Amino acid sequence: MEKGMSEYLGTYFNKNIVLRLVSTARIFSWIVAVFYFLQWFLQVGTTLLQVSRGFWMGMGFTDIAQNILWLFEQPLRGLVYFAVLQGMAQALLMFMDMEDNTRRVARGGK
Repeated sequence: MEKGMSEYLGTYFNKNIVLRLVSTARIFSWIVAVFYFLQWFLQVGTTLLQVSRGFWMGMGFTDIAQNILWLFEQPLRGLVYFAVLQGMAQALLMFMDMEDNTRRVARGGK
């Protein structure tokens, strides 16, 4: 039997691989969060420089509103990626717990 596989022959997954996938998803979610935060920080700095240098002079309300909305669109996307990756990691752990509990109950153990 392959290392990390369950003793039960009906198990089709390797627990170690699933746990590595969970760890990778958690690490990658934080990398994505840091990347989007740094990108947002750079965007805010660039926008402040543009305003202070007078590049926004003569812009209408809709142009300014569009630029401000762009400032918040990218970080929101990063937040969604972060939440999805963290949620996927937790869901995998929950499925592994459900599988383990189901097998334990089926065997009559506690």
